Amino acid sequence: MSGIAPETGAAAAPVLSVEGLTVSVRAGGVERPLVEGLSFTLRRGETLAIAGESGSGKSITSLAIMGLLPPPAVRASAGRVLLDGTDLLALPEARMRAIRGDRIAMIFQEPMTSLNPVMTIGAQLVEALRAHEPLSRRAAQAKALAALTSVRISQPERRLTQYPHELSGGMRQRVMIAMALALKPDVLIADEPTTALDVTVQREVLDLLRDLQRETGTAIVLITHDMGVVAEMADRVIVMNGGRMVEEGPVARIFTDPAADYTRALLAAVPRMGKGEPRETAASVRAAPVARLLDVSVGFDIHGGLLGRTTHRVHAVEHVSFEIRPGETFALVGESGCGKSTIAKALVGLAPHEGHLEVAGRALSGLDSASRRAICRDVQMVFQDPMAALDPRMTVGDLVAEPLLIHGIGTPAERRARAEDLFARVGLPREALDRYPHEFSGGQRQRICIARALALNPKLIICDESVSALDVSVQARVLELLASLKREFGVAYLFISHDMAVVENIADRVAVMYLGQIVETGTREQVFGNPQHPYTRRLIDAVPVPDPAFVRPAGVRLSGEIPSPIHGVGQGPQRVNLVDLGGGHLVAA
Repeated sequence: MSGIAPETGAAAAPVLSVEGLTVSVRAGGVERPLVEGLSFTLRRGETLAIAGESGSGKSITSLAIMGLLPPPAVRASAGRVLLDGTDLLALPEARMRAIRGDRIAMIFQEPMTSLNPVMTIGAQLVEALRAHEPLSRRAAQAKALAALTSVRISQPERRLTQYPHELSGGMRQRVMIAMALALKPDVLIADEPTTALDVTVQREVLDLLRDLQRETGTAIVLITHDMGVVAEMADRVIVMNGGRMVEEGPVARIFTDPAADYTRALLAAVPRMGKGEPRETAASVRAAPVARLLDVSVGFDIHGGLLGRTTHRVHAVEHVSFEIRPGETFALVGESGCGKSTIAKALVGLAPHEGHLEVAGRALSGLDSASRRAICRDVQMVFQDPMAALDPRMTVGDLVAEPLLIHGIGTPAERRARAEDLFARVGLPREALDRYPHEFSGGQRQRICIARALALNPKLIICDESVSALDVSVQARVLELLASLKREFGVAYLFISHDMAVVENIADRVAVMYLGQIVETGTREQVFGNPQHPYTRRLIDAVPVPDPAFVRPAGVRLSGEIPSPIHGVGQGPQRVNLVDLGGGHLVAA
């Protein structure tokens, strides 16, 4: 739990009160409720978690509080939202704009939809700070740098000069968190604030949120599907389903004695460390690997100067070797920027590489167009950001069937039937096939991407944070779907994830990466049951535990500067060693 005791006595008046909030959408001349009759209060220094499945109304509630509902189709049709007694729903936009970001701030689930793609990170931070505080540009730049440093983003000075597309998903989310925390608002609405973050950065962000509460008494509305985060952060919990509140109560009671069947089902779906079932994998050590990497490195040149000469090189992946066997789930874990996604891109031919890399027995170097097309059928990818992976101009049914069309498989009717079947298998209704990506929640869009990847029955599916945006019940169904496909067809997975509990429950073998290098690899039982490397222990210790009574021991932390993967031309990277100094501290040497 957050450990912040709500104020008592006369000072206990809520900073935020939601009274009978109903949010409706009008479509085809008919108005229907998305959120109906929701009421709750929030006091200073309190953390209220709102949990529920995708589409339950959690994010719509937050948008209504912030005055960000998309007019005119969606509106707050009834109720009040009181901030220290002022009804935010009744304010004109000019007054609401002054409150938004200053007194009440929000961290959104998808950072790329919130950051301006044509402005540098520094310019956006400075603009937000100066819009609400009388700061000089120099003072605002210093405060922006301090905000980025506080969320432990690597090379914060350089990030200020970069654009959003130049950052990883985890880095972009940290920028959003820094922007929200910099103004120290009275109320902070955090909509899946750690979804895109690895467990170690998630741990530091949660600690930051608690520090903010202790310093300023900020009240937090935490919207998340991670019940481990709920258990560690929340004082009270609201459980929503279908736009209605089904249960509310103190966090300890919700976890130990839930009153609603829906809440019990939600908690039962939570993956827990140490609960991975012993199982026999379908992988065969004698079968030819479906993917093989031998001494693979990936680097990117950085150009500068008037002539655009190569001045530095990013060593994203260095001398990585592993195999993935048919019917095996091979997991890559590590912090954002360690090279996990770069390896995935190299496997599908989207990143140049050195060393030997093969898929389904074919080396990826020197392929002709026909061979590359064949490999596309053998290996498919589910990306981290579903909105960036789906064409907004196509219906989702056409998007799921498109791989079949590209490879000339089936008639239009057969492709439609295949799309319907895939929708059913990932838990989406077939009537949704004719809708567009923007009409779905973030979790639903990720399920569409998974269905699309399954269309060609590939030999290898690369899942790059493929379940990170899903609530726990849908996540459990998707993971079971992946497992059933593996058992039925012998499909292999490269499973990239920052969720160590999910990895422990699904992986056969695990590789731990740090700064482009693999520091430990082994079976699931070896890595989780007896981790040998101090960095692996650090990752495991940082996992949120879905038990409000759990007391977290002192965690393992990195000391000193994180080494940079950027080196001058002709300077290769040094092998990174993490030295355990004792007392829970690591130093890169």
